[in-house]
Amino acid sequence: MVPMSLPSTARRTRAPGWIVWSLRAGATLHLLGVLGQAVLAGLFVTGDVDMLTAHRDNAGFTHAMLYVQLVSAILLWRPGRGPLWPALASAGLVAAEMLQIVLGQERVIAAHFPLGVAVFGASAVMAAWAWRGTA
Repeated sequence: MVPMSLPSTARRTRAPGWIVWSLRAGATLHLLGVLGQAVLAGLFVTGDVDMLTAHRDNAGFTHAMLYVQLVSAILLWRPGRGPLWPALASAGLVAAEMLQIVLGQERVIAAHFPLGVAVFGASAVMAAWAWRGTA
């Protein structure tokens, strides 16, 4: 009996290494930026008011790394034939961080802090998956 093979459209192939590594780099740098945001915010609320400027500047870096993550996740999906959910999760993080920026600028701290915790959790899951799940 000859074993049946999957149709060519159903076969999974490995994504090119440069896509996987760009996703890993983007997700890791984004996570480090988000962690930095928490540290800088903590320093600010404990009285070091100069940290607010550093918090704002780090937000720009962090958000830029999220776009690296997003583009890499899209490339992992197409043409890399990987799963779609990392691209959707990254797009959701972009939306959450945009809201986070608005809440911070408007000083709506009661929503800014918990959303920051959610962004941190989602970023940690994404970075962990990028290192473990994409291989």
